[in-house]
This record gives sequence, C-alpha cells and structure tokens, in this order.
Amino acid sequence: MEFTTISSFTAFICYSIATLSILARLFHPKGPNLIITLLFASLAIIFHILSSSQFLFSHNNLNFSLPNVVSLVSLIITLVISTVALRFKVNLLLPGIYGFAGLWQLSMIFISPMGNMEIVADKMAILSHITLAIIAYCILVIATLYAFQVSYINMKLKSKNIQAVNHLPPLMQVERQLYIILLLGSLCLLLSQILGFVFLDGMISKENAHKTILSLVACVLYFVTLWGHFKLGWRGQRVLTLTLTATFILTLAYFGSRFVKEFLLL
Repeated sequence: MEFTTISSFTAFICYSIATLSILARLFHPKGPNLIITLLFASLAIIFHILSSSQFLFSHNNLNFSLPNVVSLVSLIITLVISTVALRFKVNLLLPGIYGFAGLWQLSMIFISPMGNMEIVADKMAILSHITLAIIAYCILVIATLYAFQVSYINMKLKSKNIQAVNHLPPLMQVERQLYIILLLGSLCLLLSQILGFVFLDGMISKENAHKTILSLVACVLYFVTLWGHFKLGWRGQRVLTLTLTATFILTLAYFGSRFVKEFLLL
C-alpha cells in the first residue's frame, strides 16, 4: 500500500473520530470534549499534510489539479478553524469542516492521479496570484460558515431557546469576528484580482473570462455586504444570503470549469 494511501486513510479515520466526538456532545450543556476532538483533529491534519505534500509537489512543479486544490483548501480551513477553537467556541463549525475534510481524504484514495494545471515553482507572478486567491477563498468560506453560525444563534435567541446556545459564543462576539474575517477575505480576493490584471496575460481571454468575471462579481457582492452592514446596519438573514451567494459564485469561478474539464470531459 502506498504512503499517500496510508496517510489519506489515516487522516480520514482521525477526522471521523473528531467529527463523532464533537457531534456526540454538540448540544450537551457542558459542550463537547474539545481535548479529545482537537487531539484527533491534530493527528488528522498531520496525515492530511503528509498526503497533500505527496500529491501537490512533483520535482519543481506544483500539481494544482482540482482534487489537489480542494484537498489543500480543506486543509487550510481545517487548520485555521482548529486553531481558532483553542480560544473561541466554534463547536457548530467543526463537524462540517472535519466531516468534509475526512470524506475528501477518503475520496483521494480512489481518484486517479491527474497531471493537470502543473505550475513551475519559480514563476512568482502566477504563484502569488494563485496563492492569494486560494487564501482569499479559504478566508471567505470561513466567513460564510461564521455567517451560518450568526444566523443560527440569532434564530435561537429570537425563539428564546437559551439552552440551545449555552455552549456557543455570544452573538455579538461571533458577529464582530464575521465582519473582520469577511473584510480580510474580500481584500485578499481584490488584491489577487489586481495582481492577475497587472502581472498576468489572458485574464480576460476566452479561456479565463468566465473565471475573472465571476470572481469580480463575487468580490463586488462581498464588498456590498460589508458596505450594507457598516452603513445601513444589515445583519442576520440578509448578510447570510449575500455571503452565501457570493461564495457560491466564487466557487463556480474557481472550480466550475475545472470540474467539467477534469472530470466530465475525460
């Protein structure tokens, strides 16, 4: 059995245990046992890194095929949220994050290796653009997850179901974190687009036009959401809808055509 297969499967097992650990006591008055959860999550992240390093790096090239990018994105999000969980209560986010990362690690065992989107590591302009775009996407997905958490806490408070939010952080704290994360991700996305237009050719070519246009539409929606919150006091369901829509559009921009090319048009 190959090392990557062993690493991916071990990561899947550890992610699964972490997911079950958090779900078993998610609504318990004392909350889940974060020590056990984060212990297995940490082990999963280590094996996730080991498997990803084997998939991504080949000689002097970076293999940015769709499965590898999704694996990298899930790794970054998992690592960030697990670190945040050491200080803040993000119990509501952990099952979905760990569950998705684990299932994707399992799927990587059965996905045939792909050689698409190989990028030479010394091309700094395109590497900077792609790296910043991936970072922006990860941050904005985290912001979307926070928007769901804000909406859930707000709904429970309005229904006066205080017991359901005892294990969750205060609404104002989560809401404040949401807009900080959303602003940071939006700025990273905007900067990645600026870098692309300044240093790269073909941003509006036939092959890349849909990606560029959708990314810019998503960027506008994120900044409209921020403007609406800070200037007009938007919050709750409206912010969740706009953020979710923008993230869906950004996902289509980043992965839509890649999915068609790499999986449907084989």
